[in-house]
Order: sequence, then C-alpha cells, then structure tokens
Amino acid sequence: MFTSSRFRQFAGLVFAGALFTGSAQLHAQADTPPSEAPADWGPISSTLEEVPYPHPVQYLEVQHFGQDGRMAYMDVAPTGTPNGQTAMLFHGMNFAGKGFEVTITALSEAGFRVLVPDRIGYGRSSKLDIPYNLHIFALDSKRLLDHVGVEKAAIVGHSMGGMVASRFAMTYPNATTHVALVNQIGLTDQRQGRPWRDFEELYQATLTNTTYESILRNHMSYYPTWDNKYLEWVHYQYGQTLISEWPLLARIRTWQQQILFLDPVVYDWQHIQAKALVIGGAQDNLTPNYADLARHVSETIPNAELILYPGIGHNPHFEIPDQYHADLIRFLRSEPLPPPAD
Repeated sequence: MFTSSRFRQFAGLVFAGALFTGSAQLHAQADTPPSEAPADWGPISSTLEEVPYPHPVQYLEVQHFGQDGRMAYMDVAPTGTPNGQTAMLFHGMNFAGKGFEVTITALSEAGFRVLVPDRIGYGRSSKLDIPYNLHIFALDSKRLLDHVGVEKAAIVGHSMGGMVASRFAMTYPNATTHVALVNQIGLTDQRQGRPWRDFEELYQATLTNTTYESILRNHMSYYPTWDNKYLEWVHYQYGQTLISEWPLLARIRTWQQQILFLDPVVYDWQHIQAKALVIGGAQDNLTPNYADLARHVSETIPNAELILYPGIGHNPHFEIPDQYHADLIRFLRSEPLPPPAD
C-alpha cells in the first residue's frame, strides 16, 4: 500500500461571517440567495430537455426489472493530442453529466476521450420506477464501455458517483485502469444504529417536504462560501417539483436515497485493485468528519493516495477547477498498475 496525504492552501479564500444556517453548519456567503424561488423559474422537464448540454447526447438501450429504458451519455473526443486513454465520469445525486462541463473540457484538452453517462433515473436518461442499486449503475456503465468499444477506462466518481465508481472498480477490475473518488458519500455503513423505515413513509416525506427552501439548503451545505452561480442546480431540481411527473421523480429519488442504507460500499474498497485517488474538499459539510473518513478510505484501498483541499467543500471541480483538474490529470496520466490476474 502507498498513501500520501497532501494538504493545499489557497490564497484569497477568506470566508466571511456565517449568514445562513444549513443542517447543523454555518455557511459564509459571498452572495445572498433569494429567499423564494425566482418568479421566472418555471417547470423543468423530467429529462432536462430544455437544459443545454455541453456536447451531443447519445443513448444506449437498457432494461432493468423488465422495464425498457435509455441511458443518455456524452462521448467527447480529445481536443488535445490524443493519449489513447478514456476517462468515464460518474455524477452525483443532485447533478447530471452536464455538471462535468469544465472537467470534460480539461480532460479533453489533456488528450483524453471522455465518456459521461447520465445514470438511469437521472438527467436525460429514462426515469424507471425500480429499486435502484449500485450494481445496476455499474452494469450499465460496463455496457456503455462495451457499446463504444473501450476495453479499459479511468473511472472518476463524484459524491454518489464515487459510490458507483467504487462498485465499478471492484466489480470490473480488468476494465479499470484508475479510479478517482471525489468527495464520495457513503463513507460509513449507515445501517449501524439506524432503524429501517418503510419505503412508502420515506416517499411521502420526499413528495411533500421537497421545497425550494429544502433544495437550496441542501446545495448550500456543499460550499463553505456560497456563490449565486450555484443556483443553476437549485433551479433544475426545483423546476422538476413543478411538473406532473413529480410524484414519479419523488419515488425515484427515494429509491436512490435508499442506496446509502441498502447498498453500502464500505466493504468494496479493500477489493479495489486499480490505482486509486481519494480527493476532495476537506471542508465538506455534507459528510460529517469527511477529512478523517476520506483518510480511512485511502488507507483501506490497497493502492491509493489522498489529496485534501483545506477550506474547500463538496464540489472542488466547481470551487477550484484549475488546481483540482491539474491534480486529477496528473493522477490519470500516471502509469496504471499491472492488470489483475484472471
């Protein structure tokens, strides 16, 4: 095992006094978000059709639990000198492939082919009312690699996408050259000391308690310093509560939230054979004690290094894109480990 921990300081990140309370944390604000949803925020379709994506979207036919669906994805060719490597990016719970726009540009300019799926139930992909799990997402991702003729890829997963990346790397070691876990959630087994709650109870809570205020509060918890440019993602999520399909989307969201309880990845890490990077903002208020837990993950994966950014929150690709992408590209360009024995 090798584990290196590098802590970076950034000039100019001066946090003002706390002006907004989200969860149990206080958040400094560079901007003040609107107290109510802006009047021009209308409905957003279930498949984000009116939301512009940075690259053309293609579709892969999939089937789960007897239901047919389409998984949307972007397949972006390198704009810099091709290096022969493919990076596949897994988005988080409250985002979609569009959220990787800056990352796609950085990787493409560095010579990578970049695959960015919207997982089933998210973004432009079909919204299937099924009991979601990480195996479904990993399998669809492997099907995508097979579909586009890629044998091996570097896997980058952010937030819940980090859980998918962990499961993919464990399940498909021969298809994984590198795995980067970016502010991954699910860092503990949440079944411990937490009683089971009936799905319908949780669904009704999601259906009735999801408001502009609750969505904004959740997104503000991602950042030590709030910037109103992040309202874009609040808008998309809130807009979907205004459409007739919201009850279906609320059910799907409840299924996805249950993944944390029903399908933990804490037992996957020790079996990951690829070279790994655990990377993220150390001040991630979404996950209590994130820095300590991230260090534990890096020590559990056999071949991992750790990079934590002081004063940065849950979305380093938004907050410090230049530094984050430089570190990510350096890792993805590193020589992979020898392939695991069959």
